[in-house]
Amino acid sequence: MFNHDYILTQPVFFLFIAFTMLLSLGYLWGKRANKRVFLAAFNDLVDVVKPDDQTFTNIGGLVGYHANLYIKKNNAPISQVDATITLLPRHSWLYLPISKFIMRYDRLFITLYVKPGLPGEAHIIETRYAGFRAPKITNVNRLDKETVQWGPFHFHLYYQNVKVRDHLIKFMESNPDPGIIRHIALVPEQKKIFVFMIPHKKQVARYFAPIYEWLPSIVKK
Repeated sequence: MFNHDYILTQPVFFLFIAFTMLLSLGYLWGKRANKRVFLAAFNDLVDVVKPDDQTFTNIGGLVGYHANLYIKKNNAPISQVDATITLLPRHSWLYLPISKFIMRYDRLFITLYVKPGLPGEAHIIETRYAGFRAPKITNVNRLDKETVQWGPFHFHLYYQNVKVRDHLIKFMESNPDPGIIRHIALVPEQKKIFVFMIPHKKQVARYFAPIYEWLPSIVKK
């Protein structure tokens, strides 16, 4: 017969119990932390966009959420704003260090559907993000490129024509701090604008609002 009393008195057993309890506490903490991050980000977007209707969907357990914000005003240049947030697995302390190495940070992808049109294709993308798991620019060979300083960061500026370049330069001059913005893309073929941000708490509205307010000035009437 096995001596179970002997096992229960071993230090390894107590370490196992303590480790299990720590992981359980970490799960609860991480679950609440991720909920705070995605709610803060989506509430900020709603405050800026002021949609007429909206839906929110869980797409990845505790690490993925999606939002659809609908604008029904006929004179609005934007008809819809979609947002997808992918979060670090704060609830899984065993996997969190690996995820931080791979993902580095939470990610907020925003897509704006433009009704009229755009003056040309353009991208402003932070150089370090461009070199680390950033989306590939499909028509990069057809675009001019230069490197610009925006706040404390260097950005690659890709543009189809001088007009759309000037729009982006003026936006950066009017908003000298990119903050959590890492990529803005204007894609007229899809009638979409893409924005990538790092969704730090209480900063999404601060840095997304200037982009949203700037858009009516660049779309074709």
